[in-house]
Amino acid sequence: MSVFPDGRPLEGAYSKVSRRVLPLLLLGYVVAYLDRVNVGFAKLQMLQDLNFSETIYGLGAGVFFVGYFLFEVPSNMILHRVGARRWIARIMITWGLISAAMMFVQTPLQFYVFRFLLGAAEAGFFPGVILYLTQWYPAERRGRVTAIFMTGIAICSVIGSMLSGWIMQTFDGVRGWSGWQWLFLIEGTPAILFGVYIFFRLTDSIAAANWLTDAEKSLLISDLNRDAGSKPQGSLATAFCDRRVWLACLIYFCLITGLYGVGFWLPTIIFDMGVKNPMEIGMLTAIPYSVAAIGMVLVGRSADRSGERRWHVAAPAAIGATGLVLSTIFSNHMVVGMMTLALATFGILTSVPLFWSLPTAYLRGAAAAAGIALINSFGNLAGFASPYLIGWVKDSTGSTTVGLYCVAGFVLGGAALVIAAIPAYAVNRVDCR
Repeated sequence: MSVFPDGRPLEGAYSKVSRRVLPLLLLGYVVAYLDRVNVGFAKLQMLQDLNFSETIYGLGAGVFFVGYFLFEVPSNMILHRVGARRWIARIMITWGLISAAMMFVQTPLQFYVFRFLLGAAEAGFFPGVILYLTQWYPAERRGRVTAIFMTGIAICSVIGSMLSGWIMQTFDGVRGWSGWQWLFLIEGTPAILFGVYIFFRLTDSIAAANWLTDAEKSLLISDLNRDAGSKPQGSLATAFCDRRVWLACLIYFCLITGLYGVGFWLPTIIFDMGVKNPMEIGMLTAIPYSVAAIGMVLVGRSADRSGERRWHVAAPAAIGATGLVLSTIFSNHMVVGMMTLALATFGILTSVPLFWSLPTAYLRGAAAAAGIALINSFGNLAGFASPYLIGWVKDSTGSTTVGLYCVAGFVLGGAALVIAAIPAYAVNRVDCR
């Protein structure tokens, strides 16, 4: 923790930073994640209207991450050069326009193209924020801060589930448009507006923060320098030749398989339990994410207090995998089934933000920009594989059960890798010879 004789000024400075920065990032992530996964609700009407199969949907949902993968490292390197304010604003405005344009999809090819473009537009937002947080908070504070930021997934899913269900039920047929078309239009607009707001409100660095006093800036910069210690700045090549980065890519791939297995298919799982009304599906979908939002913050605080990271990542992931398996066993029992889905959602969503305390502990400078983007882009390829796998399995078997077993296996594998390989993160220097 702080090495200053009187920690109160430093705590006050961090409180001021959190009040100013975190709400902006959290709201941005809520909007981003909503535009990424609202296709899971649109699916409930879209497939019938456009005569799409489950496999077409799974491929279209997942192709988002192909664009995401290809453009993420370049995007984060640009952010590192031009600053978060301008680049995050550009990202949000672009993806808002593309998300709204999804309402015009009529063919599988159009569906694939728009999802690819949406992924390319959004690439860089999440790793950019993770990089941005390293420029404001030392390692011992980032577990809780990252968890708060990533509650955007849970908050978005709570609010977005009910909002999406309401839009699809209320606007279906208005002006001759289907509910899913209104869904894309209405939920794409906030990203455009918030992108403009981010441009004028977000601050690129501590030094540029005119809302901090000179004394507060000095305290924060000194604390970050203390945290950095002898850790080298690194370069783009440093990230690519660091074995720990590639190991982190594999672990994150396993965890993200679970995240999007839940994110894209939770409404369908509840639908298969016998709930057919879109509004009711939205309300029930909100329950697991409400549990997850609380759990993410509590476990993040526990990790920062104890300084322990390995089990704070692995244990929730194992719990999430168990919950997924149990949800298939109790799929015919609404109450128990919802409890197991809540367990799965809590475990998987909690493990992801705590994971980021691992690679950010040893990456700095350009190596951090490239390494974080590389890990996130490779990990998010699971966002392509996971929905496609479940969609193909459902078309082949008529059930999501086998697909969910596969997803649970990946999540459990990620937990095992964290426990088995985490000592590698104690290495401070990277030899690129």
